[in-house]
Amino acid sequence: MDIDYPLHLDAQGGTALTSAGDHVRDLIEQVLFTSPGERVNRPHFGTGLLQMVFLPSSEPLAAATQAAVAAALGQWLGDRIELHGVEVVARESTLEVTVRYAEAGSGEQRVATFTRPSP
Repeated sequence: MDIDYPLHLDAQGGTALTSAGDHVRDLIEQVLFTSPGERVNRPHFGTGLLQMVFLPSSEPLAAATQAAVAAALGQWLGDRIELHGVEVVARESTLEVTVRYAEAGSGEQRVATFTRPSP
């Protein structure tokens, strides 16, 4: 069992835990929605993905964003996942990211979709 994200208490008042598979999903979410410079001891951690909501939509921008997200996931989680694909879509004030991956070790194929409103 691993610590759940976001950090919260369980029904008994202890730190909430989650399964290994859900923990990997939580790690992906942290990489996606953390902006570089947000973490003091890891200034390059994250993707800057939330800034995409404010940029004009275009195919080259979408391709560049997907490549940047894939690179960040590879850099920070390359030992935990095998990345099979990333899709980033901005709709009005909402950002949707779909990540296709396999967990390292188990090889279990997963698809996770993350949605965030603009900050």
